[in-house]
Amino acid sequence: MEKIILASASPRRHQLLQWAEIDFEVIVQETDESYPSDIAVEQVPEYIAKNKALAVQQMNHFDRLILAADTIVVIDDKIIGKPKDRADAIQILQTLSARSHRVITGVVFLKGDEHTSFSDTTIVNFHPLTLDQIEYYVDQYKPYDKAGAYAIQEWIGVVGIASIQGDFYNVMGLPVSRVVKKLSVDGWQL
Repeated sequence: MEKIILASASPRRHQLLQWAEIDFEVIVQETDESYPSDIAVEQVPEYIAKNKALAVQQMNHFDRLILAADTIVVIDDKIIGKPKDRADAIQILQTLSARSHRVITGVVFLKGDEHTSFSDTTIVNFHPLTLDQIEYYVDQYKPYDKAGAYAIQEWIGVVGIASIQGDFYNVMGLPVSRVVKKLSVDGWQL
């Protein structure tokens, strides 16, 4: 079987596919991550993931299986993106402190004219975080490339997260067990 194309530069998605022993190669095309203002928040990650897949397909990969994903953090029905700078990262984590939020990952498989997609949602509950904890995390881990300004597998996840409801790996950026099921059970590998 030909390797699938992962249309993502995320080291976390790479790691998860490696752990699942999926044969893949990374091909990424710069993609606009904006979305129409009239689509539901829950549809945003699938919309962006599909655009990522289409951008890679247009690089002469029409007959290859492409996997793309996008992860968003949502609190109070507002999408929290990647922090712009240190102050923004601190403000985001202060907003998440002692509260619950949703992490939604949209996944798209694209090959030729066929595609399928799904989203996975995990609820994350943070303990109250002190300003010292937040500043330490931001200064030590520099979470500027992460939606919601944190990575669950880093220090902040170990000390700051009270509980999750749903798939831990979804919060890392890919609901990998559902991806494996789509590839093996639903025949997208064929």
